[in-house]
Amino acid sequence: MKITVLHGAFLPVPAIRGGAIVKAWDALSQEFVRAGNEVTQISRRCDGLARDEQIGQVRHLRVDGFDTVRNPILLKWKEFFYVWRARKVLPRADILVTHAFWAPILFSKKKYGRIYVHVGRYPKGQFKFYSKASRFQVPTQAIAEAVKSEIPDRGQSISVLPYPLDWKVDSMDNFSDRPQRILYLGRIHPEKGVYELIRSFKNIPSNIRRGWRLTIRGPWRTGQGGGGQNYMDKLKGAIKDCSSEIEILAPTFSSSELKKDLENTRLFAYPSLAEKGETFGLSVLEAMSCGCVPIVSALECFRDFVKPQKNGYVFDHRCQDIQENLSAALTKAILSPTENQVFSALCSQRAKEYELDRLSKKYLQDFSRLLAAKDS
Repeated sequence: MKITVLHGAFLPVPAIRGGAIVKAWDALSQEFVRAGNEVTQISRRCDGLARDEQIGQVRHLRVDGFDTVRNPILLKWKEFFYVWRARKVLPRADILVTHAFWAPILFSKKKYGRIYVHVGRYPKGQFKFYSKASRFQVPTQAIAEAVKSEIPDRGQSISVLPYPLDWKVDSMDNFSDRPQRILYLGRIHPEKGVYELIRSFKNIPSNIRRGWRLTIRGPWRTGQGGGGQNYMDKLKGAIKDCSSEIEILAPTFSSSELKKDLENTRLFAYPSLAEKGETFGLSVLEAMSCGCVPIVSALECFRDFVKPQKNGYVFDHRCQDIQENLSAALTKAILSPTENQVFSALCSQRAKEYELDRLSKKYLQDFSRLLAAKDS
């Protein structure tokens, strides 16, 4: 079948600027062509990338896009102009996968293929305008319920298919040989709870955290989805008196470097506070695949793979004193080396269910069911 993947206006493909969604669909696209399908990806042109090129067997078309901005109205207008430009190069296809806000409103399924909406963020009222969409693909059951609440009569059009891992899950080395390190990988933004993580780590009694190190790594610039210079200055101020224990590193978007980082870490902290932002938490799953034990907030999106006191730790982020709860979770994890050895093995075992080759087949089966349906 012919498949088009239309990405959003703000990140290029390949994922040289990061982005869980673009990384996932780029990996899936490569698997789709290996299975004998024809795939075209359309994404933002920037950083010297060509307007039209072939990478492997996947065709890449690029149109001018934008850096992200904080103003939500301006953000939507920027994406409108990007999608309008993309319309000029959009090929005819059987399936049009998109996570661009305007595409399900502006495009016709008769011309561009059955519209397969990837829901990468919590819905904000837009789904009632997506009457042209044939399928709504969501990464977790929690997001499925949120979408269904907006379009209750279209529950049969919702598919729950998670993001795939970017690598194979390998057998783990001895967990106890790893450095005593807690790692955060992701956007450095207030909604991710990074400042709260730093404060919580500092609140752990010094005799307990002695020998442990907290590493924070990710993009912080506003154009990359980060919190910007003021937020970065706030974090640097918070670690000034304990720079030997806490470090903030430059981002990397190399899968091999990320994997190496994770394989040299015991605990992975992801204290996101984004109640209506996180839809899956691919960073957490990637960490689990490398045997890291996760410490996460109680967001619904983590429930599909993080099980408290079975393969990780969950803290209540909705309470009045978030830092106290997070600090308690970090302390418990630090003081539980025997349990963590068991959790680590269970984490990598759970992550195998999300390997790329397994999930790509499920996506292709969903495409086939959609094409076989009489009225979609």
